[in-house]
Amino acid sequence: MSASAKLPPFDAADPLGIDDLLEPEDLAVRDTVRAWAADRVLPYVADWYEKGELPGIRDLARELGSIGALGMSLTGYGCAGASAVQYGLACLELEAADSGIRSLVSVQGSLAMYAIHRFGSEEQKLQWLPRMAAGEVIGCFGLTEPDHGSDPASMRTHAKRDGDDWVLNGRKMWITNGSVAGVAVVWAQTEEGIRGFVVPTGSPGFSAPEIKHKWSLRASVTSELVLDDVRLPATAVLPEVTGLRGPLSCLSHARYGIVWGAMGAARSSFEAALDYARSREQFGRPIGGFQLTQAKLADMAVELHKGILLAHHLGRRMDAGRLRPEQVSFGKLNNVREAIEICRTARTILGANGISLEYPVMRHATNLESVLTYEGTVEMHQLVLGKALTGLDAFR
Repeated sequence: MSASAKLPPFDAADPLGIDDLLEPEDLAVRDTVRAWAADRVLPYVADWYEKGELPGIRDLARELGSIGALGMSLTGYGCAGASAVQYGLACLELEAADSGIRSLVSVQGSLAMYAIHRFGSEEQKLQWLPRMAAGEVIGCFGLTEPDHGSDPASMRTHAKRDGDDWVLNGRKMWITNGSVAGVAVVWAQTEEGIRGFVVPTGSPGFSAPEIKHKWSLRASVTSELVLDDVRLPATAVLPEVTGLRGPLSCLSHARYGIVWGAMGAARSSFEAALDYARSREQFGRPIGGFQLTQAKLADMAVELHKGILLAHHLGRRMDAGRLRPEQVSFGKLNNVREAIEICRTARTILGANGISLEYPVMRHATNLESVLTYEGTVEMHQLVLGKALTGLDAFR
């Protein structure tokens, strides 16, 4: 660049110029999802959160299907075939609205649909994926159990052969979409090892009572799955995988979306704090003019956009087929922790107003407490990285 070349103006919304890394198709996906969330979620989500409900979830799912947001990084069967970066941008925009909406999309696409797409039979794919991509059928993913979260190898849910059928018994816990799902991907112990099963939720013996009294992810459907002698045909088992490799690969795909999504919650909180700091007056001037407030805003901006750069880097690696599970752990560990800290700092700038649902900050902060734990706790991701760095297994 010549000394006389004119620099672009500084953009407080994109201080590092990250948009320059995006292709027109990437920006189009981002803008489409952002516009949908602004129209269909943001005007209502504070009320949904306060009431602890997500009304019209089936309508929302169909609308998300219509814009290609369900299973969007998968190819064929009605899926959009978007890039990993485009899927990440969609997750960021959805979680900027609310973590519960991003969870709906993540569980549908990165867990339930991904499991069927990668490990299912052609018959299973044709039966379920087109309707799930359109949002006509909502899916859920049953791995976590009441007594076994971070240690899925010890799950108690089991499936036994009975002639040509399988019979499933057990319980799964903290299952997003459970009570509204038309199909559940359930993982169970078998004599052959852990296997995945595609379970129509109308099967006799299947129930999904909704979990109430949550103080996080309140605008989201969370359920228990109860399997009481659920009889399934042999064709219900996912044929292409045995063992923990199956569910863990699904989790890695979902965690990648969280790396982006957490930065959406952080961005929303940062923007609320920045707007507030510019207009809120104390001691005769806007609080954004005080050094301590500017220090907070600067630190928040640095961590927010570092996190977005990290997410973008991991997305390019995924698109190139070079993203390792340990790198996904790196991203989730960093970005969710930093997102929570950004929300907490934003709350201090808003003062007492920070706890009001008139602003998004406390809602994002409480949601992120769940995001911090699900798809692998902080401790589990620390140990994944610790093992990768040292070559020594500290899990047991």
